[in-house]
Amino acid sequence: MASIRPRAVLALDQGTTSSRALVVGADGRILGRAQAEFPQHFPRPGWVEHDPEDLWRTTRDAARAAIAQAGMMPEAIGITNQRETVMLWDRRTGAPVGPAIVWQDRRTAPRCAELRAAGEAETLYRITGLVPDPYFSATKLEWLLREVARPRGIALTDLAAGTVDSWLIWRLTDGAVHATDHTNASRTMLCDIAAREWSAPLLERFGIPRELLPEIRPSAGTFGVAAAEHLGAALPILGVAGDQQAALWGQGCWRSGEGKNTYGTGAFLLLNTGRARPAGGRGILTTLACDAEGAPVYALESSIFVAGAAVQWLRDGLGLLDAARESEAMARAVPSTDGVYFVPALTGLGAPAWEPEARGTIVGLTRGTQRAHLVRAALEAMAYGTADVLETMRSVSGASLDLLRVDGGATFNDWLMQFQADVLGVPVERPDEIETTALGAAGLAGIAAGVWPDAAAFLAARRYQRFAPTGGENPARAGLGGWRRAVRATVSWARDRDG
Repeated sequence: MASIRPRAVLALDQGTTSSRALVVGADGRILGRAQAEFPQHFPRPGWVEHDPEDLWRTTRDAARAAIAQAGMMPEAIGITNQRETVMLWDRRTGAPVGPAIVWQDRRTAPRCAELRAAGEAETLYRITGLVPDPYFSATKLEWLLREVARPRGIALTDLAAGTVDSWLIWRLTDGAVHATDHTNASRTMLCDIAAREWSAPLLERFGIPRELLPEIRPSAGTFGVAAAEHLGAALPILGVAGDQQAALWGQGCWRSGEGKNTYGTGAFLLLNTGRARPAGGRGILTTLACDAEGAPVYALESSIFVAGAAVQWLRDGLGLLDAARESEAMARAVPSTDGVYFVPALTGLGAPAWEPEARGTIVGLTRGTQRAHLVRAALEAMAYGTADVLETMRSVSGASLDLLRVDGGATFNDWLMQFQADVLGVPVERPDEIETTALGAAGLAGIAAGVWPDAAAFLAARRYQRFAPTGGENPARAGLGGWRRAVRATVSWARDRDG
């Protein structure tokens, strides 16, 4: 009797500092895992660049290593990537034209200020769900065409442009396919998110020919075939999603009212709002995500600039603890912060306050304040900041929040997860495997390939630990008033420059 060939999917997770690859088996086990780092380039203050060849090389090498570790060839590829990073390349040779300008890059801040001053913010939000900010791809691509391509005399018809996913698809298929998915397109500030296509008025506004851009396709579908020379076999590319949307999908947040928060250096929150476009505003962005089949749905998104970085600062800057993992025991060592609040606006405040001049503020200090109070206040700030953003999402859109799934390094802190559930008043669930971004890409490709019959079968292999809100009197929820008072003090200090 012939043995049944095991089935698996290769997930490529191209990030800001490294490229990762996972081989995920049909039973949900990770059979192979590899990572390759690459350098960042900072040619001027506020400029952040990558060499596109580094992104390709490390992705390919990590994929080969993960396949070798798995000892088997996967049958499909899923790609997830840092979203707003953009680049140009020569269609004839496949060679990059200039650097990749990274999502963190601020060189086009003056251009974005021009757009705001010209009253174009409302139009941009109406079409794209985004606000004029150098974070997004449009002004970076505009800059590359003006400052790199045109001085070199390269004909625009010889160029291709795209985000990292498009670059990897192009290289894997040896230039046969120039495509992206709707989630990545929705982060460029060039996509009409209602029509799910490039906006002709915005392309004209930024001077970007349509012919340069990739075709927009659903996230679970056909993106060409990777040539055998790259990974050892010809493999179809069947799933693509930007990193945060891939994590949302990988967490099983396919229905309206389900959201996820990634607790890293900062925190990234997405809330699935279904097929009807929600109202936004107050710093909350509207973006495209995926339903259980990989088709487009809407989501609200926002970022907290400093989350785990606050604990890192207490460790490295103030020496209040030796390792971040000590924070849980220190938080449990005191019954409360004793009235201390830490607003970690170390790089300004994001939504809902949106005050870039804000700086970190600690209020409520007394002679009785101990280091445990400060550490606990830093953890509470992550939960309170998350609650503020999610409540703003609900208030501007009318969307519900029924469940929050979480990932990222800080989620190993059980005390923080329980505190978060208590503050929100809804269950918080933490998966057994926190590689949710890569798993999301694997799942999207796997349902298209038939490795899993549907999204529910993909998620069946995951196990979640649930933190249910504490019943009765809830001191965590009661502390929101003091937190918001501390935020108001932080904003007031930033704006009162007369004294």
